[in-house]
Amino acid sequence: MSPSPDSSPSIDSLALEHRVDALFARYTKQGSPGAIVAVMQGGTIVLRKSYGLASIELGVPIGPHTRFRIASVSKQFTVSAALMLAAEGKLDLAAPPHEYLTELKPLPVTIDQMMRNSSGLPDFLELLRLGGHGLEKPARPEDLLAACHRNGHLNFAPGSRFLYSNTNFLLLGHIIERLTGKKLGEVLAERVFRPLGMTSTQLAAEIDTVIPNLATGYLGDDQKGFRRAQHGYPQGGEGGLTSTVDDLLIWSRHCDRPTPALRDLFTQLAAFQPLTGGHPNKYRRGVQADDLRGAPTIGHGGLWPGFRTEFLRLPGVGLAVVVIANLASIDPWRLARTIAEMVIEGNSGLKPPSAPLTEPEIAPLAGTWFNAEEPSLFDLAWQSGEATVTQNGLPFVLARRADGSLAAERGSFEFAIKAADGDRLAVDLGAGRVVEFVKLAKRAAVPDALAGRYVSADCGATWSIARGGKAWTMQVSGPLIAGGPPWTVRGLSDDTVEIESPQNWITATQLAHLVRDAAGQITALEVSTGRIKKMRFDRVAPRGTFH
Repeated sequence: MSPSPDSSPSIDSLALEHRVDALFARYTKQGSPGAIVAVMQGGTIVLRKSYGLASIELGVPIGPHTRFRIASVSKQFTVSAALMLAAEGKLDLAAPPHEYLTELKPLPVTIDQMMRNSSGLPDFLELLRLGGHGLEKPARPEDLLAACHRNGHLNFAPGSRFLYSNTNFLLLGHIIERLTGKKLGEVLAERVFRPLGMTSTQLAAEIDTVIPNLATGYLGDDQKGFRRAQHGYPQGGEGGLTSTVDDLLIWSRHCDRPTPALRDLFTQLAAFQPLTGGHPNKYRRGVQADDLRGAPTIGHGGLWPGFRTEFLRLPGVGLAVVVIANLASIDPWRLARTIAEMVIEGNSGLKPPSAPLTEPEIAPLAGTWFNAEEPSLFDLAWQSGEATVTQNGLPFVLARRADGSLAAERGSFEFAIKAADGDRLAVDLGAGRVVEFVKLAKRAAVPDALAGRYVSADCGATWSIARGGKAWTMQVSGPLIAGGPPWTVRGLSDDTVEIESPQNWITATQLAHLVRDAAGQITALEVSTGRIKKMRFDRVAPRGTFH
């Protein structure tokens, strides 16, 4: 698609605008938050349009100058600054992070593995959440860093698997500050934003920073109503940028046509490195590689309470699509890909879309599935016209792959059902790990011997588990908080329980495997969440000895 030679839009551009309008029509209702969409092809902006309000309270519409919290889209900029320092000989990508941040426990992790989300370091957001703290509660930068210092746990051997972790990029930002003697925001402004003309992008680490034209983030929808999203966490290299759609298009154009000084940088960002064993890792350095009907894509999404972003590039066709929303119920990942398909449809090299999944296909697979060794638990159901898996409290949609497997449609979830045989499923969890899940017909009761107090040295949390009548609950305290609503403990198998932790904007679940001694007594829990695997909680008080 290309613009007409005069100032009026081409018929193709007009048709695209009308089709995109239809996607966002519900957010044009009075009093609704919304989103902004931009499409650039060959360096020309063929569409830039906004829908809804940046502030419901003030009645301010979203526009091209509206700034948003772009969350994890920030990661590629943090990595870019680190790669610049590496090119100057100031940072060794093969070195461990504790070489630069001596407060960290020495772990066999490299800077490069951190950039590629293959380090095995647990996510600091999860470390704090296991201690009862969430994004809506206030925290200081030193609290977040202390969570990283405290941890000595690795989810897996570094380099062997992909698992998304914000810790990697929070630490990378601190390493940049330690090496330069400047705040990360200053470094990014000096080395990236000002030289490229990204005048509306900044790192706002403190949540009380005054940011002109910043949208308010909202939760809810037009049926249930809207409410302001809360967050009390400062942000750094993992997700602290605020930006505009135009600035992200400027960045995209430099990725496509870099200046000589930046050419190596963009090559390094997208450079592929397999996992140990030769297994592929789609996560490059701060960006995710994939494909859209055979067309290679690279980019990143961003998620923060009330804000969602998708920065999507198709370098082979010179296309960039950016969707940024200030409403958590909008899905920019899917919308950006739908819009990209609108633009490139008709390209001769484009593969036909996979046939959509149907409810009769999913009906025999519906239910609760469990693997004890991981451990891992998920529910599979047909919801809102889609095959939906809910795991660790978070839902994701399945789509059909060319090989016939049913896989998570977005790359941040490594999950693909390879084969089904009655009450057993073979599921590919990434890095060559195909494990067997069994359909759970009945949950076991919570063992009476579970009652007690458990402490984790790696996250600083204390869990006190007790039974009250028929219900089991858990009181949680951690480095930043004590008290709060109890968590729910549910039986799963003889050696595993499921724990539900309520939060302001999501409900998370985790599994705890019961570790027993030779006499069969419970001595510890091994806790697994979406981004923490088998972290140990040692038992410090047996049943009946705590209050």
